[in-house]
Amino acid sequence: MISKPAQLRSLLLSDELEFILEAHNGISSRIVEEAGFRGIWASGLALSAQFGVRDNNEASWTQVVDMVEFMADVTSIPILLDGDTGYGNFNNMRRLVRKLEQRGIAGVCIEDKLFPKTNSFIAGDRQELADINEFCGKIAAGKDSQTDDDFCVIARVEAFIAGWDCTEAIRRAEAYRAAGADAILIHSAHSQPDQILEFATEWANRAPLVIVPTKYYSTPTEQFRHANISLVIWANHLIRSAVSAMQETAARIHAEQTLVEVEDDICSVKEIFRLQGADELADAERRYFLDSRKEASAIILAASRGDELASLTDERPKVMLPINGKPLLERLVERCKKQQINNVTVVAGYKADKIAATGIDLVVNENFASTGELASLACARASFRDEMVVMYGDLIFRGYVLRGLVESDREFTIVVDSRAADVDSSGSPDFAYCSASDDRSLWGQDVTLEHVSNSPTANAADNHGRWIGMFRTRASGRQWLERALDELSSRADFESLSLRDLLNQIIGNGHPIRVIYIHGHWLDVNSVQDLEKAGVFTAGH
Repeated sequence: MISKPAQLRSLLLSDELEFILEAHNGISSRIVEEAGFRGIWASGLALSAQFGVRDNNEASWTQVVDMVEFMADVTSIPILLDGDTGYGNFNNMRRLVRKLEQRGIAGVCIEDKLFPKTNSFIAGDRQELADINEFCGKIAAGKDSQTDDDFCVIARVEAFIAGWDCTEAIRRAEAYRAAGADAILIHSAHSQPDQILEFATEWANRAPLVIVPTKYYSTPTEQFRHANISLVIWANHLIRSAVSAMQETAARIHAEQTLVEVEDDICSVKEIFRLQGADELADAERRYFLDSRKEASAIILAASRGDELASLTDERPKVMLPINGKPLLERLVERCKKQQINNVTVVAGYKADKIAATGIDLVVNENFASTGELASLACARASFRDEMVVMYGDLIFRGYVLRGLVESDREFTIVVDSRAADVDSSGSPDFAYCSASDDRSLWGQDVTLEHVSNSPTANAADNHGRWIGMFRTRASGRQWLERALDELSSRADFESLSLRDLLNQIIGNGHPIRVIYIHGHWLDVNSVQDLEKAGVFTAGH
């Protein structure tokens, strides 16, 4: 395996223009690597910002080194540290290089300004530059201290920042190259690349040339190739994008005093766990603890045409209708994946050949035209798992709805909307009669389902809400489901039975079905009017 310092050196010596991206902690470093970058810039500005201090050496060099160690531990690509001025004189530089090598860092870039440094974009033309000889000694000290021949010391020339011309920049760069610098970083605060391109022409490939186009970002990248630039550093864009996202989210939460509308627009906690390496820990637990937990799966019933949608479903099933540019089915699959439900089976029927979604197993109910939901579920019996979610294919809901269902610790759980059953409903509502009504002042009520009906009865006004068309099994809940399915399949009217009949059969067999109450935040799509509501519901999501 190629060492990280060797990887960085190969980027500097590459015949192609190479790119590295800023990161400031472990999780952002992993994101950079997953995005496809071959190297990481541990930005001094970004590292200072994530500590909440100024980019004036207010974070100690030991704090910086500790952070980049975390970054190196979670990535396999090289990290180039923005080492400011080397945190002191030649002796500090020697110790810095030794400590960076110990922590798996591939290289360090130091700039020819005085300690403590000030960010180049803050009154740069009033900043004093280091003595050339003193800075050359610092470069030489760093090179003499490294144990890995591939460890890179890059000299950053701040002449343009301090108001000097190209002659001074070249003079300094040449002295630094002669002192042992592996590459030269030429910096500019101009919004146009004139200084950089002039320097590159005069430099004429004497050593690899690195640039940071933060100010002249609109320059076409092809110009950098023509100028024989070796490496481009995108220097602070992850920390800046993170700040923008956090400010927006904080403002929304403060204004709305709820997380419901925010939760689906931010990454899930499970994604944070993934970036932290939770999957590796789970694998280790299975290996060392002989963990027997099973992976969850989902079955989506999507066999119907959607007759009330008229010509919209002439050539495709209802679940393939786009809502704000994304098909219903794709939205459901994404919801499942976000909850780490990666085994998704879709039961198709009408226009089954038009079903298209990434990462699904497709099962076809060939008799969809003459059978009901329960027959479609039976078609997917080979996909049954102990940990399983079953849902209708025409649902749209906020992410917390599925998350609450998945996190239930009961053998069989359903979701009931406690609003009046006719609110925002289309089609035939499934009236849920439960052991207790939704007391929204209480959290985690212990409520069970007593009966489900799709038609008003004498006591219809006493229903407790609407079952939304989702249930979840775990452990023995699967056995309850399969027993009820077997019993119902022997009935002469089996082909017309629905999931309501399944739930009622399970209850009739003496098994408790837990109810999780919600209050809105979902809808089903059965008509053109529903499509319009769905467009509003999913706007921005």
